Formats: sequence, C-alpha cells, structure tokens
Amino acid sequence: MRKKIRLALIFGGRSAEHEVSLLSAGNIFKALSKEKYELMLIGVDRDGHWFLNDESKSLLESGAQKFPRLSEKREEVALIPGKESMQLVNVTKNQTLGDIDVVFPVLHGSYGEDGSVQGLLRLANIPFVGAGVLGSAIGMDKDVTKRLLRDADIPISNFLSFTRDQKEKIDPESIKKELGMPVFVKPASLGSSVGISKVSEAKDMAPAVNLALQYDNKVLIEQYMKGREIECAVLGNESPIASVAGEIVPQHEFYSYEAKYIDEKGAILEIPAKLTESQSRLIQEYSLRAFKTLCCEGMARVDFFLTEDGQIVLNEINTIPGFTKISMYTKLWEQSGIQYAELIDRLVQLAIDRFERDKQLKTEVSISHDDTADS
Repeated sequence: MRKKIRLALIFGGRSAEHEVSLLSAGNIFKALSKEKYELMLIGVDRDGHWFLNDESKSLLESGAQKFPRLSEKREEVALIPGKESMQLVNVTKNQTLGDIDVVFPVLHGSYGEDGSVQGLLRLANIPFVGAGVLGSAIGMDKDVTKRLLRDADIPISNFLSFTRDQKEKIDPESIKKELGMPVFVKPASLGSSVGISKVSEAKDMAPAVNLALQYDNKVLIEQYMKGREIECAVLGNESPIASVAGEIVPQHEFYSYEAKYIDEKGAILEIPAKLTESQSRLIQEYSLRAFKTLCCEGMARVDFFLTEDGQIVLNEINTIPGFTKISMYTKLWEQSGIQYAELIDRLVQLAIDRFERDKQLKTEVSISHDDTADS
C-alpha cells in the first residue's frame, strides 16, 4: 500500500493579506484527501512565529467574524536548513517532527509570496508548491514585472514607479500629463487590492501615495484602463497549460479587498468569459508567455484588461493566487476540466517533480590537482 504524502500546509504570515491566507488554507484543507495526505498544519502569526496548529481546524469556521483566526493553543516550531531530513523541530517540546514530503505555502503577500519562504524551504531541502525564489520575487514586485513584460513585447499599461526617497518628486500635474487621470496608486509589492487608491484629482494624490507607502517602500502609479477585467490560470513547470479565460464584473468602484474575499456579491464571475475565439487564444498565449518570462513554476493567475477598443493589456501576475471559495483560480480550472482536489494533487506532484529535477544539478566543482599544470 502506497504511503501517504506528508504535506505541511503553511498559512497566515506577516503580510497585510494574513486573513486571506487563512481563508485559502481552510478551503485547501477541506479539499485535500485525508486518505492520500497526512497533513501538518503550520500557522504563522503576525510576528512571524511558526506554530503547530492541530487545533486550527477552527480556522475553517469563521463564525461571527468575517475572517477566521489562528488557534491560540499551539506549539512553536522551527525549520533547520542544511539537514537531509527531520528539518522541522518542535521548539516547545524540543523534538523533531519527522520528514516532510512537500510544503504547500499558502502565504499571500510579503514574507510568503515574495521568495522569502521559498528561499528558506530551498535551503531546508524540502519540495514546495508554487514558484521558486526568483519567480516569486519577480511576481511580487509589480514594477519589475512590468519592465520584464515590456521587454518581452507583452502589452502592459503605462506606469511610473517611485521609491520612498523620491516621494517629494511625485508631481500630480506631471503624472496627469503623462498618464492621464484617473490613475491607480498602489504599493509595488503587495496584492489583494491592499493599499490601492483610485485617484481622479490632483489633490488626492498625496494621501494615496502615503497610503501605499504604509505597505511598501516603492509606489506604482498606473494608467487607468477602462475595460473588462479578464483572468486566466496557468499550471505547470517547463510545459505549462492555460485555463479558459474568465471575467470579473465588479459590483463596486473597483475590485476591492472585501469584494475579492468576503462579499460573495462583490463581483460576478463569468466563466468562460464572453470573448471571440481569437481573443481567448491571445489571452492564453500571453498568459503562458508571461509565466515563462517571469520565471514562474507551479501555478499563477494572470490578470488582464480588455479595453473598449479591443486591446488586451496584461495587468499583473499572482504566483500564490487566492484559494477562497469565491477565488477565480480554482473556478477557472473547474471550468477547464480540473476539479479542486485534482488541482491540489497536480500542484503537489509538480512540486515533487521540480525537486527531483533540481536534485540532479551539481553543487560541487571537480578541481584538478595536477602538479604539472603550471610547469
């Protein structure tokens, strides 16, 4: 009988998207086959401490709260890099927790989706779901993302970026001249619509910049794209596949944090989107090209605008897309013939396949000790 795959689900984290991570983890937990997987639940609190959360089944039910919370009853754990096995240690009880076959990091935003945890897991020699260090870091920084997509001739909206020390150089009139109004002002390295403002008048620019700088040290100011919001899901490593495209029809001013994750009536999801065959093909093509250009692996959701004059413009890529019950990524795959449980299985296998592939790479250099080499 084949042994169960020992899977560690890591959720929570230090970012502003902490609660979204708990919602995603709850849905993944419910979808995972308990006959196929032996689960270990690791919650990361807002201070970055890792805890065993065997009691955290409570995160599956939010009760009166809009979002679930981490369990208060927990034991602290730590990951020890450099070991071949038994890398996870229960610090509270001073004991190892056995081998982990694969980690599923459900950590949206900073310190989880940006390559931080991916680097730690790579050092610890543990397979993990999703993009590697480079792809995660690139996908998180929307400024770098846009520069690479532009170089790859993938259509993007016009944008400007400013670091914190350039704040005083942000001139609303110059921005209006270059990008028009309104514009979107956002943290360069965050997601889930956190810290984003739609600015229609020059007087609102400074407050929007200040809000964005609460979450990041770099601000992105983007041209407003009037049009439909289209999304496509990607799955795979070297030979990724793209899902059907879906459309988000927001019921608010824009697709806000609450509309994405709490308000089931915050947006209408049309899957598949009402597109021409050529539009659908082009969106899938751009999605796969972007996935490879940005060095992604495992999974990603690629977001587009379809303007009124028919232009397809890539907005951003998410390397750990939401897995809540109203999230687009899983719904796109369901409509493409891959149900939730099978999707999780594929993501886990992709993680293991990449790990086995990378194990074949040499980490040592053979040095010749021929004393006659310099004679």
